[in-house]
Amino acid sequence: MSTLTIRLPEDKHNRLRQLAKHRDISVNKLIEELATISIAEFDAETRFRALAARGSAERGLSLLEKLDAAFDAEK
Repeated sequence: MSTLTIRLPEDKHNRLRQLAKHRDISVNKLIEELATISIAEFDAETRFRALAARGSAERGLSLLEKLDAAFDAEK
């Protein structure tokens, strides 16, 4: 496991401490969880962009129209 030193404004550090306390975890665990979420979001966006680059704009718009129609039918 690696050690990372970060610099944060005092007020942000205090807010992170409050959040960790509210979740009943350490600040270290909170930062680890937030990092995991950020990495997962980045990976999903990267995969989406790669798929979008291979796809067809016309097909994507067609699918969106089908979704709109399905949602309208549910109302």
